[in-house]
Amino acid sequence: MTHLHDFLLELGNGFAFVARQKRLHIEGDEFFVDLVFYNRLLQCFVIIEIKTSKLSHQDIGQLQMYVNYYDRFEKRDFENPTIGILLCADKNNAVVKISLPEDNKTIIASEYKLYLPSEKQLIDEMNKEIEKLQKEE
Repeated sequence: MTHLHDFLLELGNGFAFVARQKRLHIEGDEFFVDLVFYNRLLQCFVIIEIKTSKLSHQDIGQLQMYVNYYDRFEKRDFENPTIGILLCADKNNAVVKISLPEDNKTIIASEYKLYLPSEKQLIDEMNKEIEKLQKEE
């Protein structure tokens, strides 16, 4: 989570960190949102949930609840709807598609990789890019 937090703050334009493991109290029940950001350019909250296993429809429902909470209790009238991003180790695209409304514009589910390319893969990619540039000259 720390690396994702740092990545968004460094590369994502307009992102401001709000909270990590943000506790929500809903009529006696407690929930914890992994990461909460605010994007100044989009003028909206961005909720990020991280799942280390295969994505389930329950995970999507959990994120939708967090998005609804922020839209109903945290968002001001002039701000845009909250965006929810669910990062997971694996997902079934059909489950994601069926779990979300057809007109969904605020929930995104994406797989993440737990590894970086090898040194050889990076060198090969760099060599391909160099070759492309040399052909263009």
